[in-house]
Amino acid sequence: MFRLHSITRIAEPFPLAKPPIPPTLTSAAYNQAMTLNRRTLLRAGGITAAAGLALPGVAIAAPQARPLLTHGVQTGDVTADGAIVWTRADRPSRMLVEVSKDPDFRNARQLRGPMLTPDTDGTGKLRLTGLPPGREIHYRVRAEDDRATSEPLTGSFRTAPMGREDVRFTWSGDVAGQGWGINPDIGGMTAFAAMAACRPDFFINSGDTVYADGPLKESVTLPDGRIWRNLVTPEKLKVAETLTEYRGQFAYNLLDDNVRAFAARTPSVVQWDDHEVTNNWYPGEILTSPLYTEKRVDVLAARAFQAFHEWMPVDPRRAVDGRIYRSFRYGKHLEVFVLDMRTYKDANTSPKTGVGHVLGEAQAKWLVDGLSASNATWKIIAADLPVGLIVPDGTDIEGVANGLPGAPGGREHELAWVLRSVARNRVRNVVWLTADVHYTAAHHYSPDRAAVGDFDPFWEFVSGPLNAGAFGPNKLDPTFGPEAVFVHAPPAANTSPMDGFQHFGDVEIDGPTGALTVHLRDGKGTALWSKTLTPQR
Repeated sequence: MFRLHSITRIAEPFPLAKPPIPPTLTSAAYNQAMTLNRRTLLRAGGITAAAGLALPGVAIAAPQARPLLTHGVQTGDVTADGAIVWTRADRPSRMLVEVSKDPDFRNARQLRGPMLTPDTDGTGKLRLTGLPPGREIHYRVRAEDDRATSEPLTGSFRTAPMGREDVRFTWSGDVAGQGWGINPDIGGMTAFAAMAACRPDFFINSGDTVYADGPLKESVTLPDGRIWRNLVTPEKLKVAETLTEYRGQFAYNLLDDNVRAFAARTPSVVQWDDHEVTNNWYPGEILTSPLYTEKRVDVLAARAFQAFHEWMPVDPRRAVDGRIYRSFRYGKHLEVFVLDMRTYKDANTSPKTGVGHVLGEAQAKWLVDGLSASNATWKIIAADLPVGLIVPDGTDIEGVANGLPGAPGGREHELAWVLRSVARNRVRNVVWLTADVHYTAAHHYSPDRAAVGDFDPFWEFVSGPLNAGAFGPNKLDPTFGPEAVFVHAPPAANTSPMDGFQHFGDVEIDGPTGALTVHLRDGKGTALWSKTLTPQR
């Protein structure tokens, strides 16, 4: 039987970075925060009891006599000896976790997790440690108050290996955007089921994990007359501004059967982008949209940040400053560097030339130092913005590329420093993965085609959305010499998920050889394009 070391040191809620305005909820608000509006839910077609919510007048006539785990279980930030386990209860209670290497939970160890209270919207996380590397681990979660214990929810995950084992993971982003939410008529967010069929060791959630700025309507009429129906909750009827409304964005996605099933079996590595707060945001921005009564983006971002850390299986202790960017080792062949290209960027209105920032000096140095020190065969950079695609914000620039030919300018200047430093330090086998632009593509960058020649060639793979409007393709900026080797994009902007063009990426690393194969897949799991890369020694 394996051992779990030092678990008592982490059996309380994880500390979060302090937001500028610490919002609070009353107990009454907590009890109501995640209760669905019965009328809108039924009009949207309803959900099964598997969503784990007590609906007034539906199936449950009186308050539950025992705690209820309302939104499933998740794991994340997996390491060689453990992972984060997450859940949420409908009332103040203690999180209990059983862990076993056997699916029947023989010789299971029970661990006391944190109290699930209104302070964290009923959510809680426990980091498991002391587990054997490269093993399938089974867990079972309950909530216990002074009267009773909830029904258990189960899940599993594989700890990271230590050697040269095969590795497989998926990545994508962009969930419930542009008015396309959970549609019961088509089985909900089915791309998550397609990812589950790949049996990945983990999933990189590349940002736009929710659309806090994207209200949903109960139905949308498509151009050909078909009707898209959305499951709707109160928090999804307007743009998010309060802490409760931001919490509701993350709660919404977990109402989907596919999302919950995937989260219970596949650890996530999660980053954020703009729609967790509001479209195209940057620090210090003052909004002009009439949809918002709170115009200060920094205030909104603090609330969104708190909700993100409450509802996502993210370990803030692994983040460099308790926020988002962090790295993970996964055996001899893989190290993943998770970026935050949102929190430290300069204004979208900043000049397109000169010196700009998208990582910030501290994060850029952390990335270069980490890449240079890594002895993993492959260094994967999980970026929430693409390197060379032009992503405008009106007449300004939202992304990295400034849309101008010639030498790097604006935010490109900082990326150029990273690329030059990596080349100077002779770092090999660096691959960039991203989502953001709502189509899938393979880009090859080469100094032979670039305005600058002091960096090594590299690949950038783009994949998304998982359940949102499809767009694209975007134009490529010539500064770093990109070539669009493959593109799969819709014929019209904001194409419905009913019409396809949902995507995720699937990466396989062969243990014996270290060869890395990327499959760009559609939302049903069909491989549209594949590429095998041989590691450079």
